Amino acid sequence: MTREEAFGLLKEYNKEPFHIHHALTVEGVMKYFADVLGYGDERDFWGIVGLLHDLDFELYPEEHCIKEQEIMRKLGIDERIVHATASHGYSITVDVKPEHEMEKVLYAVDELTGLIGASALMLPTKSVQDLELKSVKKKFKNLKFAAGCSREVIQRGADMLGWDLDTLIEKTILAMRTIDPEA
Repeated sequence: MTREEAFGLLKEYNKEPFHIHHALTVEGVMKYFADVLGYGDERDFWGIVGLLHDLDFELYPEEHCIKEQEIMRKLGIDERIVHATASHGYSITVDVKPEHEMEKVLYAVDELTGLIGASALMLPTKSVQDLELKSVKKKFKNLKFAAGCSREVIQRGADMLGWDLDTLIEKTILAMRTIDPEA
């Protein structure tokens, strides 16, 4: 599957600008982690997984990570993409466990990118370029802030990767800075 095909599929099932933006953010973060973790040769694959991870969320929120498997299999999409995208719903909506390091990264950063993005919006510049770890940690502890971002999932993702929470947050901030330096 090419990036263009993946983006076309994403837009077929998602119309809300928020969902498209989130998919593009996770795509960029996944590419960043592919590079820094030594999977540069799989960079595009990691990006496609990030782009498609919430394929079914807008139309089928009650069947999230379930319906997308059905859609992808019907289209003959590589089973590695099907497994990887579904695994970010592990213990939430599906029993598909993240196995590969890429799947663990997706699991960890999906919710975290939302929390980081919301934290950046609280800054005068509204830019992740100016965001610091301590600001995100403070927001992380405030469960009312960005309440839809599961702290439990973020922590579980850090644990799966064998990283402490600070490392995960710092690396994800750095990743998000590379996506859109003007953001």
